[in-house]
Amino acid sequence: MEGFNVAIVGDTGLVEREFIKVLEQRNFPAASIRLLAPERSSDIKIFFSNRQKIEVEEATPEIFRNVDVALFSASADVSRRLSPLAAEAGAVVIDNSAAFRMAPLVPLVVPEVNPEDIEWHKGIIANPNCSTIQMVVALYPLHKVNPIKRIIVSTYQSVSDSGADALKELTSQIKLVLEGRRVCPHVYSHQIAFNLLPETDVFLDNGYTREEQKMVEETRKIMHAEDMAISATCVRVPVYFGHSEAVNVEFTSPITPEEARKILAQAPGVRVLDDPSVSFYPLPWAASGSNHVFVGRIRKDISHPNGLVMWVVADNLRKGAALNAIQIAEEGIRRGWIGYKKKRRLSLPHSLSGEGSGG
Repeated sequence: MEGFNVAIVGDTGLVEREFIKVLEQRNFPAASIRLLAPERSSDIKIFFSNRQKIEVEEATPEIFRNVDVALFSASADVSRRLSPLAAEAGAVVIDNSAAFRMAPLVPLVVPEVNPEDIEWHKGIIANPNCSTIQMVVALYPLHKVNPIKRIIVSTYQSVSDSGADALKELTSQIKLVLEGRRVCPHVYSHQIAFNLLPETDVFLDNGYTREEQKMVEETRKIMHAEDMAISATCVRVPVYFGHSEAVNVEFTSPITPEEARKILAQAPGVRVLDDPSVSFYPLPWAASGSNHVFVGRIRKDISHPNGLVMWVVADNLRKGAALNAIQIAEEGIRRGWIGYKKKRRLSLPHSLSGEGSGG
């Protein structure tokens, strides 16, 4: 089988390295892999399959002429500038930034939920926010059986979501605090070690953060549920890897925890870990490196007859970013919606570049 020419576009950070790892572990049919950055970084090299040494190249428009699939994990500004050029050159772009998520002409895809949306891509497919991905993977199987009317979610998000500098800062601050020394935060507004920060991304005029707002808008778009009532509170926690979510769901009709467990046990990408009698429930530490979304502590909402409460955990760098993007590519290839090099001319109306309030 002929392989695909793959390009990974980013700043050689945590997600880009996770892309390399996932491509290797899943035996993605790649004939070649190129690592691209907005500016040339010739001193950086990454190995693929322990054989192929990948040197970082500058992401110029010309370089995409020989690319079939471009996995973007750069800033929204870089994606807005380079993604349309890559698509015009014939590559299919799967973009991990917020640049195109809420654009009407760009599908926003979680393969376990809305794979059919891949079909109508015009050269760019958006990868959702990490917190949104794990929530919809857990909730959509239930929604198909008993439509969801309202979601209240509180997230507990690890620092790896903010990149390698945040990991280093957490480690440094832990050491400083234990030594009784002064902490001077740089990545976040306040000390993150031994602390919780109810601030992820910037605050909007409505009092919500951009992270919270995009969970609302992205969930509605992915699940094709424009009228679904959703409210989110996103909190940064001193955990290295893995996002956790406390999710309160109101359904159209009553549903028991037993029914929910049975549905989720058969759902793609989901693993149910739920036996409180022996303290068996999902943990971010255990979820690190896993492809699955873990669900536990499924119980009746004692405040509403049609409600359930659950605890949802996933690896934010893996299923929340790199894995989901690669699964989009795999699903598109399997269904014939992403093929080998074909010249695609992408006419970009103004609406394609809009990101809504995503972050």
